[in-house]
Amino acid sequence: MTMLPVDPPETVAPRAPQDDTHVDRLNALWKLSVQHGLSDSERIRAMLDMAAEVLDMDLVLLGEFAEHYTARYVSDRLGVFPEGSVQMVETVLCHGVQLTREPSHIADLRAHPLYADHPVVGKLGLRTYSGLPVAVGDDARWVLAFLRRRCESPPDAVDVAYMGLIADWLGNALHQSAQKDLLQRIALTDPLTGLSNRRAAEERLQKEGARTPRDGHGFALALVDLDHFKMVNDRYGHAVGDEVLKAVARRFESGLREGDWVARWGGEEFLFVLHGSTAEDAIGIMERLAGEVRSTPIQTGVGAISLSFSAGVAAFGTHDSEILPMLEQVDHALYRAKADGRDQVRMTAPTRIPWNTALLRQALVENRVRQASQAIVELQGGQTIADEALARIESTTGEFVEAKDFVDMAEGLGLMAEIDRQVIRNVMQRCVLRMEQGGATDFAHFVNVSPQFLARRDLVDEMLENALSYCQTCSVMLGPVKPIVLELTERQHIVSLEKLRADLQPFIDFGFRLALDDFGSGYSSYLYLAHLPVSFLKIEGWLVSHMRQDRKVAGIVESLANFARKEGMRTVAEHVEDAETARILADMGVDYGQGWYFGRPQLM
Repeated sequence: MTMLPVDPPETVAPRAPQDDTHVDRLNALWKLSVQHGLSDSERIRAMLDMAAEVLDMDLVLLGEFAEHYTARYVSDRLGVFPEGSVQMVETVLCHGVQLTREPSHIADLRAHPLYADHPVVGKLGLRTYSGLPVAVGDDARWVLAFLRRRCESPPDAVDVAYMGLIADWLGNALHQSAQKDLLQRIALTDPLTGLSNRRAAEERLQKEGARTPRDGHGFALALVDLDHFKMVNDRYGHAVGDEVLKAVARRFESGLREGDWVARWGGEEFLFVLHGSTAEDAIGIMERLAGEVRSTPIQTGVGAISLSFSAGVAAFGTHDSEILPMLEQVDHALYRAKADGRDQVRMTAPTRIPWNTALLRQALVENRVRQASQAIVELQGGQTIADEALARIESTTGEFVEAKDFVDMAEGLGLMAEIDRQVIRNVMQRCVLRMEQGGATDFAHFVNVSPQFLARRDLVDEMLENALSYCQTCSVMLGPVKPIVLELTERQHIVSLEKLRADLQPFIDFGFRLALDDFGSGYSSYLYLAHLPVSFLKIEGWLVSHMRQDRKVAGIVESLANFARKEGMRTVAEHVEDAETARILADMGVDYGQGWYFGRPQLM
C-alpha cells in the first residue's frame, strides 16, 4: 500500500503586540460609534475623551476655521482650554494643517523654529503636537489637534493610523450632523419666505409658554392675515403673489424688536410673538406695522401693489399654562378684525364664549340655532325688497354667537348640514308668517346653503316636503317663482360643479332661485355661472369698500353690473356703509345694496 506524502503543518506567525493594540482600539471605537442614547455632540465629545485616553494626550481639540478659529469640541485634562474658545486664525497652532490639508506631527515644539515661542509652549507648557485635517463633506475648515506636555518621539505607525481613523470618523459624524441639521431646518422653515413655518412656531410657542412662569415675563401673540390676498393671486398670478409674500415677510422681520419673532402660520397668515408685551402693547405695535404696510406698496414685476392686513392679538401671562386657549383667542380676535371691515387690529373681548366641539354639538341637539336678518334694499327707490338670513347660536347663558365664530368648526365636524336645516326651516316659517300678515308676495328671503346640506338627500327631501306644505297652507297664491333664494359661495369646497347642479336641481324645479355670493373674489366665479342658473350676483364686499379709492376697482364693479344686466341677472352690492357709496353704486347700475348703511343684522 502506497502512502501519500503529507504536507507539514503551516507555521502561523505570532501576531505582533501592536496588531492587538490596533484591534482593541477599533473595537472600542466601534462600540462607541453604535452606542445608543447619545446625541451627536455627546458622541463626538466621548470620541475625543477616548482618543485622549488611548493616546495619553493632555489636550484634544476639534476646531473650525472661519473668520476666526473656534474650538468646537475639547477634551482637556489640564483645564486650560475651554470649549468654544475663539482665536485669531493666524495665531492658531494648526493653521498650517488647515491650509495644506496635510497631517503634521511635531515631537518637540520647543525645538521647532516656527513654534518655539508659541503661547501653547510658553504659557501652557505643551510639547508634543499632532494635527490632522478633518474632511466634512466638501468642507475643509476643520482640524483635529492632539497635544501633550510630555516630550516624546513622533507617534508610531499604529498611533498615526488611529489618529487618521478618528479624524475620518469625526468628519463623517460632523457631516451627518450637518445633514440632519439641514433637514431639520428645512422641515421647520417655510421655503418661500425663509421664516419659521407653522410646525416650528408651534414648537417655539410651547417653549415660550414653559419659560414664562420661570422668567416672570409674559408675551403677546398677534395673528396677521393679508386682506384679500386671494385677489392678488387671481389677478396677477401666483408668481407675483409669491413676490408679495416674500416682500411682506422681509418687512415684518425688519419691523420687529430684538427678541421678538415672526413665523408664516399658513397661506397669507403670519404669527408674531412679542416678548414682555401686554395685549394693549401688541395692538400698538401691530397698528404701527399696519400703517407702514398700508403706506408703502410692495414693488413687484408687474408694478406696485398696495396691501393692508387684519390682525388679532392676545396675551400670555405668567399665570397662564396652556398655549392652545391663547391661539383660539388670537384666532377669534382676527375674525373680529375681518368682520369689522378688515384693515383692523382687534383683541379678544374678555367675555368671549369658549366654543368647542361639545358645546356646538349640544347647541344643535337643543335646537339653539337662531336666525338674524339683514335687509337688502333697492338702490334706486330705497325700498327693502329682500333680506338675508344669518345663522346665530344662542349660548346657555343667553348670549348669541355669530356664524364666523363657529362655521369653520361646524364644517370640519360635518355639522353645517344640521345648522342649514334649522336656519332654512326658520326662514320658511317666517316667510309664511309674513305672507299671512299681508307682506308683498315678491319679497325674497336669501339663505346660505352649504354643499354638506345639498349632499344629504334626506335633508333635501325634508326641505322640499316642508316647502310644499308651507306653500299649500299659505293663504297667498304663489306663481312658479318662490320667495326663497339659495346663496352659494365659491369659497365653499365644491368637489364637482356638475354634482352641485344635480343637487340643486330639485330646488330649481320647485321654483327656488340661486344667488352667487362674494362674486368677484376669485376666477372660478364665472365657472359657477356657466354651470348654474344664477338669478342674483352678490358683489364681493371688498370691491365695494375700495371702489371709491381705486378707479380700477370701480371699473370692475361697474363691469360686473353691466355683465349681470346683459345676462338677465340682478346685482346685490355687499358692505354698503354710507350714502355716497350707495349713490355711486346706483349710478353704476347696481340693483340692490346690503350693509350697515341700510341696517345691521337683527335677531328674529
